[in-house]
Amino acid sequence: MTAPAALNTARPPAHEPAAGVSLERQSNGDRVFRVVLTLAAIAIPVLLAFLVFELWSGARLAIDRFGLGFITTSAWDPVAENFGAVPLVFGTLLSSFLALLIAVPLSLGVAIFLTEFAPMRIRQPVAFVIGLLAAIPSVVYGLWGIFVLIPLLRTTVFPFLERLLGFLPFFEGPIYGPSMLTAGIILAIMVMPYIMSVAREVLVAVPNSQREAALALGATRWEAVRTAVLPYARSGIFGAIILGLGRALGETMAVTMVIGNRHEISASLFAPGYTMAAAIANEFSEAVGDLHLAALAYVALLLFAVTVIVNAVARLLIWRVARGSAAGSKAI
Repeated sequence: MTAPAALNTARPPAHEPAAGVSLERQSNGDRVFRVVLTLAAIAIPVLLAFLVFELWSGARLAIDRFGLGFITTSAWDPVAENFGAVPLVFGTLLSSFLALLIAVPLSLGVAIFLTEFAPMRIRQPVAFVIGLLAAIPSVVYGLWGIFVLIPLLRTTVFPFLERLLGFLPFFEGPIYGPSMLTAGIILAIMVMPYIMSVAREVLVAVPNSQREAALALGATRWEAVRTAVLPYARSGIFGAIILGLGRALGETMAVTMVIGNRHEISASLFAPGYTMAAAIANEFSEAVGDLHLAALAYVALLLFAVTVIVNAVARLLIWRVARGSAAGSKAI
């Protein structure tokens, strides 16, 4: 009796080898997955380094010729091979600032309305339309700006602003139609879907307990939104604004079609302007001299640097705003 029992006890269960093989295969799969993810993570800074290297190599001739004077002078004369990028940097930053100045209040207002006040039957249709607006190509926005927006602004809006605010240097001077303000408006229309969509998702993610606690203390619906919902979601809202800023800084075709493409700095928003992306798109295919090509590559390098610096500063502001808030810390 004892021998067979000992024999049966010593015999391993039939499923153990299969389990061992399964664990081994699972371990091998984990190793492969880890290697693939590591390579994908390494590829991002490597590609970024290659991008910077190519821009630096292409701009080396202009860097050696102009140095830092390229970003402190305003001349742009391909015939005399004299180039300066100050109006381009100014136009890029100003048009993006105008876009955010117009788009942020409207986008947040729509996001708050859809999340907190709109009836349920219209929330999803409006959110769907907002998503469709983000999918429209920029050249379509540019054509709409040429045939619809510019005539409206030139005949109605700009004269009204000149009569109302003409004492300010920002709203004086001749009215052309294609202008810095037109570019800011078209950019605002283009970035609004991104800011609205992200801000709406952030507000939806706020726990209902935040709203219920404020309402239980006697707050109105708007007071609950202002004192409980928005502070909880502030880091995510700043992230939505940064997304819109990145879109505005790099936009090319629509801005090129409505900004006027004049290489100068003007205090008037009615005057034409120029951006770095628009200059590259307009002149790169027509540049014949090596120095002209190098100057455009230098502009591209500056655009990359401006985008990185602006987004880094904005990210620092988000960190400072969200510091000390549990929700903000988790969101970051």
